[in-house]
Amino acid sequence: DWQVPLRFRQRMGKMAGRQRAMAEGSHLLLVLHEVPNAGDAKRAARLFWRTPDGKWSEAAEGKRGSGGDGLPALKRHVESFDKAIGELDSAVEKADKAGALFEILRAATPLARTTRHLHATLQEARQAVEDKDIIALRDTAQELERAIELVLSDADNAIKFIEARSAEEQALFARKASESQHRLNLLGAMFFPMTAVG
Repeated sequence: DWQVPLRFRQRMGKMAGRQRAMAEGSHLLLVLHEVPNAGDAKRAARLFWRTPDGKWSEAAEGKRGSGGDGLPALKRHVESFDKAIGELDSAVEKADKAGALFEILRAATPLARTTRHLHATLQEARQAVEDKDIIALRDTAQELERAIELVLSDADNAIKFIEARSAEEQALFARKASESQHRLNLLGAMFFPMTAVG
């Protein structure tokens, strides 16, 4: 029900597809993805349309467009990534087992990819139209991309630390076992002859 340029309709398939920005005659259409769920390959899309006079509308994939101003919805959409990244960052700080860290990495990897594409899409939009709100959102997305990369790095480093600590503990256990075996061998060497004589 949006009166968008025909070119936008021609470029859309049955599914929303990848995140991207389309510009035509001062119209702007953003195809964005929701925050992904770990293990879910399907990405729910959100559409944001900016008319030449600067009015925004938004819609979820498969639903009719919303009325009113879609700019607050676009801002909330970007904020939802900030919230998801913050939750994962807190989880990394609390995690002390490899299994928990693996689950964090499992959730953070698709989130990092989606955030990276969100930033790229908003950069495309920034180049297509002059709009201070888009510039601000693009800058926020850039910070979010950096934040999720840090979460991935911290989780990966934590797993490596746990592996190194486990390897150290195993090496210590092996050394103690070797020392105990050596003592038993000495005792055997001392008492075996007497036992044989006896």
